[in-house]
Amino acid sequence: MTLGVLSRQRWRIALALSAVMIVVYFGFVLLVAFDKPLLGMLLSPGLSLGVLLGALVIATAWLLTWYYARWANRHLDRRVNEIRSAGQAGP
Repeated sequence: MTLGVLSRQRWRIALALSAVMIVVYFGFVLLVAFDKPLLGMLLSPGLSLGVLLGALVIATAWLLTWYYARWANRHLDRRVNEIRSAGQAGP
């Protein structure tokens, strides 16, 4: 595997995770803009659907970050080290 292939893999996963986060975030923003009564619906005393979904947006960002870090630690770093030890990385 060359650095070019590895770089494309990294970009592919980064773009996919970014697209997921954009959909989640803007989906939430569009709900805030166009369906406030739905988000104001109380699920339990002191907890509305909007607050729950807002927390889930934040949790999604954390989970996607965790997933990327895990992928990078398990695959990307190992492959970069393999390429370096094989002498293909250059200066």
